[in-house]
Amino acid sequence: MKGISLLEGKYAVTMDPYPQQSKEFNRIHPFYENLRQKRFTTTRCRSCGWRSFPPRVICPECLSTELEWVDLPVRGRVLVVTEEETGVPAGFDPPLIHALIDLDGQLTYFGRVINCATGELKEGDEVKLAVFRVEPVPVDAKKGAVILQERVFFAFEKVK
Repeated sequence: MKGISLLEGKYAVTMDPYPQQSKEFNRIHPFYENLRQKRFTTTRCRSCGWRSFPPRVICPECLSTELEWVDLPVRGRVLVVTEEETGVPAGFDPPLIHALIDLDGQLTYFGRVINCATGELKEGDEVKLAVFRVEPVPVDAKKGAVILQERVFFAFEKVK
């Protein structure tokens, strides 16, 4: 995010595009812990084998809660590119580059591509996982203290 601090004045939770990531606030917190290790992961059902993305806490196929974390590829090929120049969310500078990405036949993912200029990304280009820090959020700690919780998020970037 450039230009706008979530922590100027008060924390504007409704304007924050990134989730809180600790186990106290998020039941898929291992996803973010894995991202910190540069791993792109999701959940697979131990009962029926169904793999979902984004990660789940209940299998959408058989409703089991017996899920395990599995790794996804961190590199893929661009299938389609879009460039968003208007209607960009607050805190983001246009254009936003998005792509439909084939992750080695295991997942077709639609998401942001960063560090890429307008017109630079093309169909067939190779992209890789890019993990980046986002602004920390204030959370209540023990004895009334407020701490800043560190966070990360992900996008993809063109392989140079």
